[in-house]
Amino acid sequence: MAELAALADGSLPAARRGALEARVAASPELQVLLERQRRAITVTRAAATEPVPASLQARVEGSIGRAKPRRRRVSLVPGLALGSAVAAAAAIVLALVLTGGPSGPTVADAARFAATPPSEPAPHRLDHSAKLAARVDGVAFPDLARAYGWRPVGVRRGVVNGRAATVVYYEKGGQRIGYAILAGSALPSPSGAQSVERRGVAFKTLEVGGHPTVTWQRLGHTCVLTGATSRSQLLTLASWRGGGALRY
Repeated sequence: MAELAALADGSLPAARRGALEARVAASPELQVLLERQRRAITVTRAAATEPVPASLQARVEGSIGRAKPRRRRVSLVPGLALGSAVAAAAAIVLALVLTGGPSGPTVADAARFAATPPSEPAPHRLDHSAKLAARVDGVAFPDLARAYGWRPVGVRRGVVNGRAATVVYYEKGGQRIGYAILAGSALPSPSGAQSVERRGVAFKTLEVGGHPTVTWQRLGHTCVLTGATSRSQLLTLASWRGGGALRY
């Protein structure tokens, strides 16, 4: 991620540029993250040249006066150092750029994406592992075939409201479920969902498009499991750790 940021602002050493650009070209997820970082740099640079409204500056300076003294300069994006008042204004815009803002993806959006058909063949199982050869930001998809009989049948990669997402589809007895993992930070918890805790993990259950849906976090990423099966079955699959092979 540090090299991706350096590639976006032009500070990545030439010796590393070719390899990273090739990796980005082969990964839709990295392409989205790189574009998001470039937009963040553009926003913060633009903010640095804009005059700060007097009302905002007064509020920021008042907050600084009441808070514990901190360093006077803040770096939001590698290579960019902004004054405290400008940083406060830019931080709001930067957060909207990086997260998608008020119109960013929701768990329901991810569930609807997981309900679309696969566009790629199923990933193979890694040798001597409970994982499949498909992952998002280091978060691997589980092999559910051996333990539960749900075999992987396809993959779909895309963008859900500005956020890269990957879905692995599983089938059993004519039923299909979609397991989605979104790149980037975790999504807000869906409102109105029911909470269930299993094996120390907090799960949220809801219904999307007429299908039961379960969402939870793994390694700081939002996972969504939805499809034509029962809520209890989805919870069982979501909470499986594969004999400790999967890190939650």
